Amino acid sequence: MPQLPMTYTLIDTLTRIGKPPTTWKSHDGSTVLVLPYGGRILGLFAPDSDRNFFWTHPALESVDSADAFYRSTEWHNSGGDRTWLSPEIDFFRPNYPSLDTYFQPREFDPGAYKLTTDDGKVVLVNSFSIVQSRSKQSLELRITKRLGEALNPLRELDPTLYSGLQYAGFTLQTQLEVLRSTGPAELNLWSLLQLPHGGDLIIPTFSRSSVMFLMGEIGADDLVITDQFIRYKMRAKGEHKIGVSPLWVAGRVGYLYPHVSGFSLMIRNFAVNPSAKYLDTPLDCPDGSGAAVQACNVNSRLGAFSELEYHAPAIGGATGVSMSDDSSQVWAFYGPHEAITSAARLLLCPALRFN
Repeated sequence: MPQLPMTYTLIDTLTRIGKPPTTWKSHDGSTVLVLPYGGRILGLFAPDSDRNFFWTHPALESVDSADAFYRSTEWHNSGGDRTWLSPEIDFFRPNYPSLDTYFQPREFDPGAYKLTTDDGKVVLVNSFSIVQSRSKQSLELRITKRLGEALNPLRELDPTLYSGLQYAGFTLQTQLEVLRSTGPAELNLWSLLQLPHGGDLIIPTFSRSSVMFLMGEIGADDLVITDQFIRYKMRAKGEHKIGVSPLWVAGRVGYLYPHVSGFSLMIRNFAVNPSAKYLDTPLDCPDGSGAAVQACNVNSRLGAFSELEYHAPAIGGATGVSMSDDSSQVWAFYGPHEAITSAARLLLCPALRFN
């Protein structure tokens, strides 16, 4: 019997356990699989391709394991693209000032997202209340996510060079609103993209930067810092994480990883404002300057994936702003090594060299 396409299998599995996804297709043929449960963008596929550019949890490969996964009390990390809030110390350390407990807030993951459509766009909305750990302030918040198309940024270049590349992409507009607050609480949007483990994450920078070490010990061979980029080889066992200040970040982060018959290049394009306040810091320096970009290497009981993460500027409290409107593009390419690396040098940094 021929194997069913992964898209169909994933849709069928989720539908049969009562968590049906929605499929959205842009004018260029990019296909996006949206899972309302958790507000996730779970799949991204190029035209006529069944290769998902994102990592998804292995439990979703069968009905029985998916059903058991979602019935469990553990964190339901389905995979793909998700939206969190930071700083981490205020939302994921519920016993502050003790840091002994880490817990993903169920208020926004999975939350209670509702899916609608508006002018051809998929819209996900989650309204909830939550208390910050340090200030004990109670917040009423609303997160709204709108999905739109993102044309291939290479579409007007030499077609002979890039004709062999498959492309898929989307634009994600994410809005965070503070509806009510019992005090001057500050927070910000935190966007995380989960990708297959074992690739290289590339952060273009305006000059040689320093790196915040947020979790674990990273081997010297896995982290390269130059005047033009940071290259993090995400291949180690365990859980490790770095962060980079908005002062150096150029507004794009890429991730290149190999397949049996080719290579994938994922790029997230977003806005950075070094004049704004960013809140997520190392736990031992909670009042320091925060990171605009983070990268998390996971190869543990949680699974094997690499996270490409970025934060939007802070709202609330001393900022005097009660709403954040953030927009980003995800560009995904698949093809032969030469074309992929050429695209990486063009879209990320011309100084990049690949073996």
